[in-house]
Amino acid sequence: MNNEQAKQLRQAFGHFATGVTVVTTMDSDTENGQAKPLAMTANSFSSVSLDPPLILWSIDKNAQSFAAFERNEHFAVHILHAGQEALSTVCATRNADKFADVEWQPGLGEAPIFDEFSARFQCRVEHRYEGGDHQIIVGRVLDYSCQNKPQQVQPLVFFKGKYCAVA
Repeated sequence: MNNEQAKQLRQAFGHFATGVTVVTTMDSDTENGQAKPLAMTANSFSSVSLDPPLILWSIDKNAQSFAAFERNEHFAVHILHAGQEALSTVCATRNADKFADVEWQPGLGEAPIFDEFSARFQCRVEHRYEGGDHQIIVGRVLDYSCQNKPQQVQPLVFFKGKYCAVA
């Protein structure tokens, strides 16, 4: 597929409105021996099964945090609400300090969990599958939580390359 065809395909995919998530893990392979938290924005999230409780998401093999997500067995998925557009944007930016302005704590398997979210799933990797230029990660949900505060009712939605509101 040439670059123009890839651009057109991306635009066609963009016609499917998606929620926005931030997926987190801990990077244990650092030069100074200290683990550091990692986060990335992903809209490739889906529920898979209730019994057992499974979710999936996919990561670009060229993503800056790909190696950490491939190494670690635990991760957390945070479904964002409309008030978290800035968090989504910073977590989608290469080399940004993604934890500078967000309250978080270590969760299961030390994966970072944010204090604010619409819904949050703490997971352990169940399967990894090849998916072209992405890796598909299926996670077993070990714990989950929802917040229903008034400011968290509206989801953060991505459509045609932009954040948008739900009518």
